[in-house]
Parts: sequence; C-alpha cells; structure tokens
Amino acid sequence: MAASFPFSAIVGQDEMKRALLIAAVDPGIGGVMVFGDRGTGKSTAARALAAILPEVRVVAGCRYGCDPDSARPPCPPGCGGALGKVARQPVPFVDLPLGATEDRVVGALDIERALARGEKAFEPGLLARANRGFLYVDEINLLEDHIVDLLLDVAQSGENIVEREGLSVRHPARFVIIGSGNPEEGELRPQLLDRFGLSVEVRTPTDLDERIEVVRRRDAYEQDRDGFVARFAAADARVARAIVAARRRLEAVEVPDDALRLAARLAIAVGVDGLRGELTMMRAARALAALEKRAAVTAAEVRAVAPMALRHRLRRNPLDETGSTARIERAIADLEAA
Repeated sequence: MAASFPFSAIVGQDEMKRALLIAAVDPGIGGVMVFGDRGTGKSTAARALAAILPEVRVVAGCRYGCDPDSARPPCPPGCGGALGKVARQPVPFVDLPLGATEDRVVGALDIERALARGEKAFEPGLLARANRGFLYVDEINLLEDHIVDLLLDVAQSGENIVEREGLSVRHPARFVIIGSGNPEEGELRPQLLDRFGLSVEVRTPTDLDERIEVVRRRDAYEQDRDGFVARFAAADARVARAIVAARRRLEAVEVPDDALRLAARLAIAVGVDGLRGELTMMRAARALAALEKRAAVTAAEVRAVAPMALRHRLRRNPLDETGSTARIERAIADLEAA
C-alpha cells in the first residue's frame, strides 16, 4: 500500500486541520463537514490523519474490529472473533463511493452462503469496516438524503441495526464521519447539516508562495513517496502523540462558566436555533484546550472553534449578504467590544 501524504506536510488549510484534530481527540463531536473547491486537500488531510494514529487493539478475527477492552460484551454473535485473543490493526479509513447502495453501506444477507449452504448469514457493510475509525464521504451533497440520514444516525448512536430478509443484526459502528463537497454542485438540507458537529470552508490558496509550496511538496511526494514521508515522519509522530495525550487529559479539562456564557452569547448573537451549537462549541473548545495542554477552556478556544461549530447552523438572512463566517466573526468582535 502506498504511503499516505504526511499530515504535517499539508500547506495551509489550518482550520480544516484543526477541525480534524479536534474530531480525532473527541470522536463524539459529531463529524466534520468540509465544503470547498476541488483539489484543496480535503481527502488528503483526512486520510493522512488516520494514517498517523496508533494502531487499535481488536478482538482477533472480529469482522467489526471490536474493542477487547470494552466494558460491554466485546463482540456481537457471528462476528467470527476469537474471544480472549487480541490483535492490532491500523485505524480504519473507509471511503464511501457516491453510488453505494443501502445494502453495501449497512450490510445485508450473504447471498453466496444462502444459496450454497442454505444458511442465513450477515455480510457486514461499510459501516462495520469503519468501526473505530473514519468514514469519508466525498460529494456528500450528491448522496441521496436517506443515505446521509442513515449515516448520521449510526454515527451518533455508535450502533448499526439491520433488520431485513429475516436477519436481525446489531453491531458496533463508532466512527468519525467526514463529509466533503463542492457547494456549487448543491448543498445539504439544513436539517442534515445541523447534525454535523463541525463545518469547515476551504478555498484555493491565493498567496503566491503558498501555492508554489503546495505544488513543490506534491511533486516531491510523487517523485519519491517513501523519502518524502520520511522527511515528515518526526513531525507526524509529534502530532500523533499530541492526539493521544489530549485524549487522556480530555475529561480533566474544565469548562468554566465564563466560557459557557461566551458560547451562549455567541449563539444568541448569530441567531442559532436549538442548543446543539453551544454543546458542540463546548466539546470542541474542550478538545482544543486538551490539545494545547490547558487545564481549562478559555475565551481563546471558544473564539477559535465558534466559526466551525456555528457557521452551518445559521439561518439565512435575505437582508444580510454577509457570509456566515463573517457574521460569526462580527458577533465575536461586537461581544469583545461590549
């Protein structure tokens, strides 16, 4: 398998990289939606992050990659795992093709075994393969809404339930969903967008030196992949260690009332419906504080995560042509000036 482009070698796109790191520290954030121009490193960044994370412990032979250290029963029936035996595997990274059927996504009856042996057996789908890893959905805005809804339901519950063709299967499916798309080709319904934890906008770099460096690094990678990866191995290892350390300290990070108050004031100022925006801001700010080795969330973390936690939850204002990011930044400035 060809080595992934190093995460540390990605030039620019700081907000996207920050959102992915936050989701890696706290997978319960609810996934990351990345909208923007083609060729801006959306899938490269997601794949690169998954590649540098430490291998996960799994029940040996389990088709769902179940966690042997889980407090729950380690494996569902028929998983094929050897209880008591542990193996290690890379963090899963699964691409969901645009034309994937529901059966391929959630799993279905194993037709070959049904015809050959007359047995009803479950053939796991892409959600099973993505368990404890990442599910990447390119052009998610072109997927059928019911498939997107299904993905978000499973990502939120952490469990895939299949009841069809006489089968009744329930298996773990905990993954970070990363959706990407080009807004020029259509947008997701607001109800679906709201269920993503974070939303990021990426644009083609306009800085001349940055564009040159992007091309230079990509060309170097294509010319000598192993050598290029080796150049950034130490930097990627530092990122991986930072994520692991942040996961350990996450629960101990305090969220003071001042930080919660700022998050609530921001949500009110930009007119966000519901409380999902504030909850996401709180979790994202805590994950960012853990990454930055802080014992408590400060206003700086809240301000840093506010655009990615709120921009996809804003109601459209026909009298205000300002973009969602600018509206949030304006609200932050107003609150700081008050």
